[in-house]
Amino acid sequence: MAEAVTAATLAAQPGLAHGFFTRRGGVSSGGFAALNCSLSGRDDPDAVAENRRRAADALGLPGAALVGLTQVHGDAVAVLEDPWPIDRRPQADAVVTRRPGLALGIVTADCAPVLFADVEAGVIGGAHAGWRGAVGGVLEATIAAMCAIGASRARIVAAVGPCIRQPSYEVAADLRDAVLTRDAADARFFADGTRPDRWQFDLAGYCAARLAAAGVAAEVTPHDTLADEARFFSHRRNTLAKGGPIGHQLSAIALTA
Repeated sequence: MAEAVTAATLAAQPGLAHGFFTRRGGVSSGGFAALNCSLSGRDDPDAVAENRRRAADALGLPGAALVGLTQVHGDAVAVLEDPWPIDRRPQADAVVTRRPGLALGIVTADCAPVLFADVEAGVIGGAHAGWRGAVGGVLEATIAAMCAIGASRARIVAAVGPCIRQPSYEVAADLRDAVLTRDAADARFFADGTRPDRWQFDLAGYCAARLAAAGVAAEVTPHDTLADEARFFSHRRNTLAKGGPIGHQLSAIALTA
């Protein structure tokens, strides 16, 4: 069975299903073991299809109800009205919908998955927030797209899912400079690194702050994808280990009523 962690804020919403899935409970093997849900990697497509079916089943939906994107670390938002074919996924890093019975899927392996809902309006969203997307405004763009199809900013609730956390995320000057060029006050999201000219970046805290500034309070789940190898894929951990191709975990949200 596909394993997922949940956010209390979203779990309390009626007519809503969501999950930040771990790597447990799938059928893939090797570096993709086991619940790899990425449509863009080198895993066996049949295994990925079964993994995504299991994730959808955990949400109480058929496999065909799970809709994904071709994620590009940008700020584009797709509006889902009808499911698109897997081979014609839009290039975007967020998706919103008013359509019940469809699960919006975001895949990550250290970046922050962020799920949104205004259940009164019947509008949900999901975003992939790596540091580039977060700095570039993908979270604010998702909120704006939700409001454009009927959501109220004041009612939107959000959760930042498992991602690489600050103690694990040592970065160089290019990332820090990009963040501080936008707002020097965001230096508060950096701690001294373990090496000269390196800093530890609080991606989850940065995402939560950007959401709060946009008028949406967000719950932040406590999980560190790099530190918890048993439960999560991590691109940074794999790079440090000089490993081969790996999988990505899925985060998904759906209106059920």
